[in-house]
Amino acid sequence: MAREFQRGHKAKISDLTAGTDLYVGVSIAGPGLTFDISCFGLDANEQLSDDRYFVFYNQPKSPEESIQQLGAQAGDSESFRVTLDRIPAGIHRLSFTASVDGDGQMSQIGPGYIRIVAGGEEVVRYSFTGSEFSTERALMIGDFYLKDVWRFAAVGQGFDGGLAALLKNFGGEVAEEEAAPEQQVPAQATGAPGFAPPPQAAAAAPSFGAPAQAPAQAPAPAAAFAAPPQPAAHQPAAPQQQPVHSAPTMVGPLTTPPAAPYGQPPHPPQQPGPPSYGQVPGRQPGYGGQVPPPAPAPAPYGQQPAYGQQPPYGQQPSYGQQPPYGQAPGQVPGQQPAAGAGLAAALQPYKEAPTGARWTPQNQQLMRVDLSMGGQAVLARQGSMVLYQGKVDFSYKGAGFAGRIVGNATGQEMQLMRCTGRGQVFLAETGAHLHAIELQGDGICVSAENVLAFDESLQHEVRRIEGHGIPGGALFTMQFQGSGTVIVKTHGVPVVLPVTPTTFADSNAIVAWSSASQVIISSQVRLRRNAYPGHSGETVNLQFRGAPGNFIVVQPYEV
Repeated sequence: MAREFQRGHKAKISDLTAGTDLYVGVSIAGPGLTFDISCFGLDANEQLSDDRYFVFYNQPKSPEESIQQLGAQAGDSESFRVTLDRIPAGIHRLSFTASVDGDGQMSQIGPGYIRIVAGGEEVVRYSFTGSEFSTERALMIGDFYLKDVWRFAAVGQGFDGGLAALLKNFGGEVAEEEAAPEQQVPAQATGAPGFAPPPQAAAAAPSFGAPAQAPAQAPAPAAAFAAPPQPAAHQPAAPQQQPVHSAPTMVGPLTTPPAAPYGQPPHPPQQPGPPSYGQVPGRQPGYGGQVPPPAPAPAPYGQQPAYGQQPPYGQQPSYGQQPPYGQAPGQVPGQQPAAGAGLAAALQPYKEAPTGARWTPQNQQLMRVDLSMGGQAVLARQGSMVLYQGKVDFSYKGAGFAGRIVGNATGQEMQLMRCTGRGQVFLAETGAHLHAIELQGDGICVSAENVLAFDESLQHEVRRIEGHGIPGGALFTMQFQGSGTVIVKTHGVPVVLPVTPTTFADSNAIVAWSSASQVIISSQVRLRRNAYPGHSGETVNLQFRGAPGNFIVVQPYEV
């Protein structure tokens, strides 16, 4: 029986089916609307770095045919064949999208779905309706993504632009194509749409499918990996003509020539002469391949160069001095900049990270959560919001009288706010390193001091660790269980270690551990550290035991 997913649900493909040759069917329709249904093969940065892995109506398969567009069949508006074990290592995400071709909005669509079929049996389905969207003209429906193993996520995120905006979001570019004049005349004569071509012979059936049959015969059986066949009464009539879409076609990004130095015309080619200051004899000139003008004499010792004057070759600009025009800060002269020039190149490393997931780290100290994905609220530490986009509401989340008493007595009280709405919230706190830990029915123990935010769907409670000879008689921590994500903050980059019978950790440095681990306290208690000469300075250590698969997280910092 197929599993029914809600928006934001994720699962390993291996938990759904043992097969790797999968059929993906998409159904989406609306009165008077036409849709372009595509698959984007994205790299580890969620960018379309290779346009051959943009599978759509004008490019129906990837080079090695690991992703193929099959067309409408078995009641689906569009279908794809995905062979996971043939996808190249550079592709980390397959994003299945739908966009309106022409006028219209996603709020006008009826009930739709994306489903996965393996071995002729449907294993998972994610359904959606137009009531979940408003003015969006595109929809990111579902993703296959590689995280140790291939997984499936029900995304259901609307996008304001159409197919062109999706391309730009994934790092591609578009170029409009004019319709050929010879195709317009017969279209007007027959009353067909302006973008339709003359009638053509039907394309040959794919090699993996059933052999083609005459229209009068019964429909051919589907391939072994494809969707279950539908009754003949519901099968749409085979179209007589193959429509050609008028949507823009993607082209690769163009490389712009390097700009001349600020305030100077481009230098004409010059004969090679003696090497300029700082240039190695026999080596070609640097940036742009042009011979630079003679370098000005360096400023006297201790004096900064004049405004607009470049420092000597290989020397970094002084504090407050601007780098040469077109050169990114910290870039060595003679090297090609990463992308573009000037301000765009300087800001490129700090752009917002791509979308597609509910929780997305922007850098080591900043985390973004998309509240429109998952349909559930987020509980975050009060004051941790640094930026938000969209319509987001913030409210106080109290723990109740009993919760406050327990929190005060155990030191595990969390001052939380509740974030709801449709938008993105950016969270951070005092420059701490942030880590998103996704729970799928399992549990983790984290001190309340190390928790920044978590999905409201997670269950959390105070857990007591007994110990003799410890001030207060015990240690306490927060235990999170269920399905969702918890954001843990650390001082510096932590280390994750497997639990063995000889695993010990300082109670002041431990951040988290798997809830299935057994914790034994090994105490060396003194009134204070370094209480007498020769004391080690260590107080309470925790010993961890458990089955293989348990872990601990330790930070390079003692609280």
